Amino acid sequence: MTIYKKSTAVKAAEEAVAAAAEAGTAPRVVTVQRTTGETDITLTVNLDGVGACDINTGVPFFDHMLNAFGRHGLFDLHIEALGDTEVDAHHTVEDTGIVLGQAFAQALGDKRGVTRFADCTVPLDEALVQAVVDLSGRGQAYCDLPLPTPRVGDFDTELAVEFFYAFARDARLTLHVRELAGANSHHIIEAAFKAAGRAMRSACEPDARVVGIPSTKGSL
Repeated sequence: MTIYKKSTAVKAAEEAVAAAAEAGTAPRVVTVQRTTGETDITLTVNLDGVGACDINTGVPFFDHMLNAFGRHGLFDLHIEALGDTEVDAHHTVEDTGIVLGQAFAQALGDKRGVTRFADCTVPLDEALVQAVVDLSGRGQAYCDLPLPTPRVGDFDTELAVEFFYAFARDARLTLHVRELAGANSHHIIEAAFKAAGRAMRSACEPDARVVGIPSTKGSL
């Protein structure tokens, strides 16, 4: 089930490209397509969007989480994924993380002028989750996300962490996701995706005071 319609996401991406061209800046809009023997994924991300999302992975709960990530990160996301979900959702979830990470890496380029570091703590009722991001160039994730149930509906809850690992690795960033409180698996996972989206939004935002690449070694 999608909440934000395809036409809205595509229109927002087109407007972002046009606005960037008018301003003489490079649009941070990227499309990545990846096909394996297990999945076929096409993904477009606009880092300077409005949170317009059209997401169809064949895994409804995962679509819901990606919508939360995009909506609260203000990233326009268009994702079409076909996977061997008759086996389980593992390949689809992990490979979507890979492709989304690749898209972020390409859209960020050399990371010139970005904020780089960011964190966000998000509550969802009893759940409280913190996400911390460093656009470090070193792909790694550290997740302390104990979940009280093995499934939410048909979704294997352990796949949430697999997504974050894949995304951080291919986006070439450092990501920490830490559960501070929680008793409901749905709430915990959703708070994690929202926190990660908000932290990514802040880390990716341009900072006018940053001259060049935000690193003492001159590259990220």
